[in-house]
Amino acid sequence: MDFEQFKLTGGKVDLSAFVTEYDDGKSDSELKKLREKIWDDVAELQEKLYAENKQSLLIVLQAMDAAGKDSTIGKLTRNLNAQGCKIHSFKKPSKLELSHDFLWRVHAAAPASGEIAIFNRSHYEDVLVVKVHGWADDQKIERRYQHINNFESLVADRGTKVIKFMLNVSPEYQLDRFKRRLDNPGKHWKFNPGDLDERKLWSDYMGAFEVAMEKCASDEAPWYVVPAQNRTFRDAMIASVIKDVLKSMSPDYPEPEFDPNVYTSETIS
Repeated sequence: MDFEQFKLTGGKVDLSAFVTEYDDGKSDSELKKLREKIWDDVAELQEKLYAENKQSLLIVLQAMDAAGKDSTIGKLTRNLNAQGCKIHSFKKPSKLELSHDFLWRVHAAAPASGEIAIFNRSHYEDVLVVKVHGWADDQKIERRYQHINNFESLVADRGTKVIKFMLNVSPEYQLDRFKRRLDNPGKHWKFNPGDLDERKLWSDYMGAFEVAMEKCASDEAPWYVVPAQNRTFRDAMIASVIKDVLKSMSPDYPEPEFDPNVYTSETIS
């Protein structure tokens, strides 16, 4: 599957030019079959990454509320080794976190060698929600774009691949998801009345996303605008991109620290 049409490495961004629903001409059953195969491949590559313990992968997920970040993470990680995968959800900063620079809590959550780290929201909140609500002036926001680029370049320089996904949905889709949460008592805990106020700022958020992706997309840390309303395609696309990146890293099992000719299944007891 080719996802170059959804990939951003720099230049002007117009989110209205990106579709929110897509199937690549495949049926749902075809996408599910493909997705399962890709997940198996990702799991095998992750095992090699973990065993090798030299490189790491950082996956960033950003989206509007109810776009499917939680379900994306749940599907993506179900085949992964939990020892080599950590998930960090960035919520409203604590008093301690606010007493440091905005990247302090983010850098602490970056993956160690051999790990895959998945950020549910991320350092981009500080140039998205902060920008939309005017909690920082324009000069500070501009400096933050550069700080983000420097941070991503720093982790890339020490062997961490960075992939960033924006789950792209329409405001109509978001409203439908909110209604489903209200209709299902088991999902009431996920509904926040404050999200309805954020909906009124949809165009402001899209503008903030566009600028952030223009300023902070590069070959070493690209953005992908994922058409996320078809969840089966969404999962297949994200897993496929991750698979391709892991393959490009060429992780491999380390050489054993013993002589396999001496210690074999026939010689030990």
